[in-house]
Amino acid sequence: MKRMVAVCLVLLAAVTAHAQIDKGVYYKALSSGEEASIDKVLAKLEGEKSSSKVNAYKGALTMKKAGFVKGVGGKVKTFKKGASLLEDEIKSNPGNTEFRFLRLAVQEHAPGILKYNKEIDADKQAVVSGYDKLDTDLKNVIADYAKDSKVLKESDLK
Repeated sequence: MKRMVAVCLVLLAAVTAHAQIDKGVYYKALSSGEEASIDKVLAKLEGEKSSSKVNAYKGALTMKKAGFVKGVGGKVKTFKKGASLLEDEIKSNPGNTEFRFLRLAVQEHAPGILKYNKEIDADKQAVVSGYDKLDTDLKNVIADYAKDSKVLKESDLK
């Protein structure tokens, strides 16, 4: 689970370079795995101008935050809030490989009870087919993720 968080946050840092948020903030949240760090990054994202990337990554971080929320109802509500943000951006940008990778990573690690796994195969295919067009940093993040993924394999990216 920590690896998924790490990959998500590295991805966030790589693709939100245009934002005024220091990449180090993402790495710190990634390494700490603490709710306070996620809250801090989310608060900074809230202060950013709304964009597809900002909304998608707020969604992904919100889904990660759900793991820290007390009570099943609160966890589900928080997760669904984040999922809604990410899903809206994917619907608006279905060809965005970065967003599809982010959803793939979340789906692979989401608890089965949430039933947030219906697009795993489609997202895997989108990531594999769009991989060559990505920047080097994002390719490295995806390749690193594939080392431990049960869905996306390193051989898929060759």
